[in-house]
Amino acid sequence: MPLDPYLAERLHLIAGLTFDDLADPDALTRFGEFARDPAKWNQPDVAIANTTIPGPHGPVPVRTYTPPGPGASAVLWVHGGGFLGGDLDMPEAHVVAAELAARASAVVVSVGYRLATEDVHYPVPLDDVHAAWRWFRTDVAADAGLVALGGASAGAALALASALRDRDTALRPADLLLLAYPFAHFPVPALDGATAAEMAGFPPTMRFSPAGIEFMVENYVGRLTDLPRDALPGAAALHGLPPVHLLLSEYDDLRPSGELLARQLAASGGTVKPYLAVGMPHGHLNRTPALAEVDRSLDFFAEALR
Repeated sequence: MPLDPYLAERLHLIAGLTFDDLADPDALTRFGEFARDPAKWNQPDVAIANTTIPGPHGPVPVRTYTPPGPGASAVLWVHGGGFLGGDLDMPEAHVVAAELAARASAVVVSVGYRLATEDVHYPVPLDDVHAAWRWFRTDVAADAGLVALGGASAGAALALASALRDRDTALRPADLLLLAYPFAHFPVPALDGATAAEMAGFPPTMRFSPAGIEFMVENYVGRLTDLPRDALPGAAALHGLPPVHLLLSEYDDLRPSGELLARQLAASGGTVKPYLAVGMPHGHLNRTPALAEVDRSLDFFAEALR
C-alpha cells in the first residue's frame, strides 16, 4: 500500500532535508513537526525505575518498567539508532518498553548501552547489552515463565548477537526473540524494484543511502572489511536460536536485511513469524500508538509475550 496517509500529508515539511540541514533551527522545527503524531501519547500505568548494572566497560544504565500485576513474561529491550544514536528516553526505547509492559503484563528492562563514537567501537555496545542480558536473566527474570530478548534496528542486531553469544552455553537462553526492522547485514541487499521506485521521491532523512550505511558500519566496527560475524549477525551461523517474531517496515531501505534474515533463520531450522507494517518507514516504533500501524506493531510483539 502507499505510505501511511498521515505521514504522506506531512512529507512537504521535510522535502529535501538532509540530516546536516538540521543544524538550521528552521529545518529542525520542520523536522520536529513532521515527527509529531496525530495525538499525544499517554504513558500507561507502569512503575518505572532507573538504575545501573556492572559491565565490562563500566556501569550500564537500565530502566525497568513494571506493570501493576506482572504476568509470567519478562523482556530485555534494546533501542536502535545506527549504533551511534538513541537513548532511554527516545520513543523506540521508552514508549515501546512502557507499552509492552502494559499490554503483555510483562516486566520490561530497556538498556542504555554505550554508543559507537570515535573512541568506542565494537564490541563495546554489544558487551554492554550482553552484560545487561546476563544480569537480567539472573536478577530480574530468574523465575519468569517466558524470557524474551528484543530490539529495533541496530538494537535488533545487538539483541540477536547477544543471543548468539549464549547459544552454546549452559545458561538459560532466551525463549523468544523480538526483532524490529533489523540491521543485520553488510552490504545490505537491494530493495525490490517496485518499492525502490515508490521511495525514490522520499526525503533524504527517510532513506539509508549506501554511503550512510557504510558510515554506520565503519563508525561501529572501525572498518568495512573482515567484519566480526556477530557485529552484523546475519553473517553468523544462525542455528539453535529461539523462535523469532520479526517486525518489518514496508518503506525501509533496510527491509531486505530483515527479509534475508528471515530466510536464513528458516533455512537454519528456526521458527520465524514475520509481520509487515504496511505504509510505515524505517524506525516506525519511534512514533506512538496514535498511528494505527504502530499500535498493531506493538500488539504483534505483546501477543507473542502473552
